[in-house]
Amino acid sequence: MAFYETVFIARQELSPAQTEELAKQFTSVVNDNGGKVERTEHWGLRQLAYKINKNKKGNYVLFHISGNGATIAELERIMRLNEDVLRFMTVALEELPSGPTIMMQDNDDNDSAPSGRTRSGRAPRKETSFENDSNTEEGEE
Repeated sequence: MAFYETVFIARQELSPAQTEELAKQFTSVVNDNGGKVERTEHWGLRQLAYKINKNKKGNYVLFHISGNGATIAELERIMRLNEDVLRFMTVALEELPSGPTIMMQDNDDNDSAPSGRTRSGRAPRKETSFENDSNTEEGEE
């Protein structure tokens, strides 16, 4: 079986209970087609980077799925037909992550991730000093 991560964005008008019911419908689609939803995370109502169908916000939900390509194809077909889903994206994984995603971790410092890296996954930049530039001499202009 292959592993997949699917994130979908539901309309902002849906309540958390309606979003959870929508996630249960998608979970049953996966189970009916021979797959299994290993984990579901509800990220809540979040600001969109740009308007999608006149929506400024959306309810985000993440699935970690083990299944085959046909399972994912059917899930994406159902999501495409559902009017409450604004966008979705599925990514194939080599293995399922063990801990909570970065969205679910409670960070005291919003600028850095728990491993001391920035949110982009890179190590923080080191400060460089340009006080003593070796290319210029004091007498030259």
